[in-house]
Amino acid sequence: MGVVNVTPDSFSDGGRYLDPAAAVAHGLALVRDGADLVDVGGEATSPRAGPTPAAEELRRVLPVVAGLAAAGVRVSIDTTKAEVARAAVAAGARIVNDISGGLFDPAMAAAIGELDVTYIAGHVRGHTIAEVFAREAQPGIGWQEVARELGDRLAALPAPARERTWVDPGLGFGKGADPDTNLGLLRHAGDLGRALGRPVVVGPSRKRFLRRLLGGEPGEEAVDVASVAACLGAARAGAHVVRIHNVALLRTALTVYTKL
Repeated sequence: MGVVNVTPDSFSDGGRYLDPAAAVAHGLALVRDGADLVDVGGEATSPRAGPTPAAEELRRVLPVVAGLAAAGVRVSIDTTKAEVARAAVAAGARIVNDISGGLFDPAMAAAIGELDVTYIAGHVRGHTIAEVFAREAQPGIGWQEVARELGDRLAALPAPARERTWVDPGLGFGKGADPDTNLGLLRHAGDLGRALGRPVVVGPSRKRFLRRLLGGEPGEEAVDVASVAACLGAARAGAHVVRIHNVALLRTALTVYTKL
């Protein structure tokens, strides 16, 4: 899953793809590099980013979703808002990637029940992104706790939608930048999937815990290499989908890794 952030304030590439044409071109480049899915997001979810109104999020993402879908790309909309999910699906998105698993918008469960799309339910604790990051001082979260809480998110969905849902342990979201906590969740991606009976998505790319693990002030190239290593570890552990910014680097590594 390649990443297209149509935002001014994303932690990794905020501002690079605000122009819809540039965002569509980047998404198509990710597909050429080997992405199977392209995840389009119009609201940054980092500790320093503020909330984005639905109207602004729609203005950012809809032309990009429509452009990529028209080119035959399998598009995921990265949003926590039911209103945005519905409009993006109407524009051609086939996956709704909700980092909150429905906690940020009570209308999301009903929307997913009505939309014939795949839903990615992410794990967080809290009902706003500010609340999620305010809880980072809590002790490390184990994969069993994440499985139980994601089980609650699945149970809140209409029954038919559960069979169309993938789960995401939410690396970095409310887990802080502690490498041990986040790597522990990554190592148990397969256990999480087996416990819930659902495919697992893991998104370690360019996360703060990798930067802390590397130490100092690592450059983007070093962080991308670390992101690829984390994705390979996730695949070995049993993840079904890995979300990454540098698709070409991961595809190159997977070409060799899958032959070993």
